[in-house]
Amino acid sequence: MNKTLRIGIITLIGAFMLAIMPLPEWAVEFRPDWVTLVLIYWAMAMPTKIGVTVAWLAGLMLDVSYGTLMGQHAVGLVLVIYFIHINHQRLRVASLLQQAIVIFFLLLIKQLLILWVDGMLGHAPDSWLYFMPTLTSTLLWPWTYLILRDLRRKFSYVRTY
Repeated sequence: MNKTLRIGIITLIGAFMLAIMPLPEWAVEFRPDWVTLVLIYWAMAMPTKIGVTVAWLAGLMLDVSYGTLMGQHAVGLVLVIYFIHINHQRLRVASLLQQAIVIFFLLLIKQLLILWVDGMLGHAPDSWLYFMPTLTSTLLWPWTYLILRDLRRKFSYVRTY
């Protein structure tokens, strides 16, 4: 296993820890979708290693962590990562603002899919704050991208003598 893949796994574990970390009650609605952001970055950076299968497994782990219907987050993550996988070359050359706009709509689609399933189960939220993770994740995308890119560059540096 190369260093870049190891750092990808470590950052994904960190994203899971941030996703289940307890927050004050007022901040719960604003929690960014860390796992999706990290998966999007690694799917853009290493499309041959991080794909739909990893997204499916990460989504199932999110379903278990949140206690939601099995497959709910998994299907949303698969759709997002599939789109990223198809368009990763276009997204890599786009500016951070353009990437953030695309990621906003992908996260919104994922959030609407989860809302649809929750609505069918009778657990639909009664507030527009349900969509705040999409906004906060979009606002945090440039910093997430820059931090993960710098980590990837730092730990994948190979010395040649």
